[in-house]
Amino acid sequence: MNQSKVRTIFRWIHIVCGIPILGYIYDSPSDTPNYAHSVRYVFLPVLLLSGLWMWKGHVLRRLISKRSPSETTDMKTGRELEA
Repeated sequence: MNQSKVRTIFRWIHIVCGIPILGYIYDSPSDTPNYAHSVRYVFLPVLLLSGLWMWKGHVLRRLISKRSPSETTDMKTGRELEA
């Protein structure tokens, strides 16, 4: 899957999880306790994680894709190997 499709999927997850939060904010206070737990423990964390992934996901992908330090150094001399 290419990066544009992944970004589109995360964008839609972000939008869909934002809708219940808007309902939580703008609904009447008497109805709010009915779905407060689902907003707090499901929708808000998913919204935050998808937003962070869209914002700084490239940094995390770069950190994951790098080789570990043991693969880039010679075990006997401790010098870095050429790429």
